[in-house]
Amino acid sequence: MDPYLLYKNLHRIGVFMVLVALGGVTLHRITGGTAEYPWRKFVAITHGVGLVLVLLGGFGMLARLGIHWPWPGWIMGKLLIWLVLGALLAVLARKPTLAKPLWWAIIVLAALAAYLAANKPF
Repeated sequence: MDPYLLYKNLHRIGVFMVLVALGGVTLHRITGGTAEYPWRKFVAITHGVGLVLVLLGGFGMLARLGIHWPWPGWIMGKLLIWLVLGALLAVLARKPTLAKPLWWAIIVLAALAAYLAANKPF
């Protein structure tokens, strides 16, 4: 398998894992679920492994494309989105009242990350 495709698939799998974990926890909190639930550890592991795969796949693709420091702005934007999505699991655990707006924010952040990757606007 082409290394670039391997990194791209790792990146995508990581994105799916992060979004599934955040979506599940967000829905749980919207419907009145508590911060303690039986699958909490499993969801946290899924989220964390997903974040690592996103980073590994993303930097692997950058290396294969020959993109080095200083990075273009679209990469910095995607890293900022990665940081925000990484912090949201803790935010959802501590602030259940933010679950409804975060549902939409997660969708917007994912769409923005996809836009940055596909169009590389800056």
